Amino acid sequence: MLATEKQYVQWFENETLRHARWLSQSNQVPPARIVLVDDKTTADEAYRLACAGTSMLWYGDFHNARQLLQALTRRIEHSEQRKISKAANKQDKSAGSPHSDKSTAESLVTPKIIPNLFHQQRQAQAQRSRLLSRLLLKLDAGYISQLRRAPDVRAACTAAFGQLDERMDESCLLSFRDLQGALGAAGWRAKGVPIKPLNLSIFPHYGVFAPTRHEYVQLLLDAPLPDTCRVAFDIGTGTGLLAIILAQRGVKQIIATDLNPRALACASENFARLELSAVHLQQADLFPTDAPLANLLVCNPPWLPAKPTSPLEYAVYDANSAMLRGFLQGVKQHLAEQGEVWLILSDLAEHLQLRSRDELLGWFSDAGLAVKYRLDTQPKHGRSQDETDPLFAARSAEITSLWCLVPFDN
Repeated sequence: MLATEKQYVQWFENETLRHARWLSQSNQVPPARIVLVDDKTTADEAYRLACAGTSMLWYGDFHNARQLLQALTRRIEHSEQRKISKAANKQDKSAGSPHSDKSTAESLVTPKIIPNLFHQQRQAQAQRSRLLSRLLLKLDAGYISQLRRAPDVRAACTAAFGQLDERMDESCLLSFRDLQGALGAAGWRAKGVPIKPLNLSIFPHYGVFAPTRHEYVQLLLDAPLPDTCRVAFDIGTGTGLLAIILAQRGVKQIIATDLNPRALACASENFARLELSAVHLQQADLFPTDAPLANLLVCNPPWLPAKPTSPLEYAVYDANSAMLRGFLQGVKQHLAEQGEVWLILSDLAEHLQLRSRDELLGWFSDAGLAVKYRLDTQPKHGRSQDETDPLFAARSAEITSLWCLVPFDN
């Protein structure tokens, strides 16, 4: 989402000072050093510039820019792999055993170092994002690109970054990676994400996490509804998927909340596509206001207690588990008698040693909640099957659960 105050960037072109509006999906500060690059620029040269903190304004063929970004990604990954190997060798030496018969990933993954490895990967991801974001392009007023073979990006950029004031004839600069994100989001919005257990598709908007991992859908279909289930809340609705499941299961009144305006617009569009009159949206931080007590509260909070670094990461990372703990502490104030809480949560944080099971159960107890039952499923996404991932041991052991919680006095 754009910052409220406009930001501008400037650079020299043929000894003439140019300037343009700066756009960034994560509100990164405008680049301080910019050089012009084109089809003649090699990937090695671009990599050196990026590592030196220099941004590169692309004036070549559009598709060649995409290939350059791919080449930069390969060089960054190669550098990351060297660091992993170096860390593995250091670990081997400190342990006094060479592990010559094991892969790099296997030699790294010991229970003691898994949390450090996770944080190292997060740092590497942030560094990768910074380096790749240094390849820039300029769009003229109305999001028009003058690059050879450039696609029409006007609709995608308008959806992602908002409408520019064309009366000012204002050009803009943004990272090629951000443009790719806008185009990718436009593609998801057009074709949708199939949710096979429901025989329908969800259409994400830019800045709203796409439910490409949805093994928990079957858990929500299998869990028995409370005996009385007239009112349900979907807390942090995102695309609206959980509310849609509840509506399909016959819940008569559903209130779906979210703090993100993009998520509310996205969920509203998905509800309208399915003609769901039972679902009402409210912008709120967790629980709705001026609402009846709920017979059922559902929530699929971010699963990992780490600091998000971009708008999309707020759906995955929850610093200090703040949303999860806030949700649990507020449950009893909004739950009707004999009501239930359905909490969708992966245990990956436990396998990464970022949170213990005892800690989670303690939060339940502190909120006055007991576990009525739990439904489990194993994820089948690609990363859980990738044996070359240094965190494979944790990812392959992951379980996603629906925790059914009830107040102690129920």
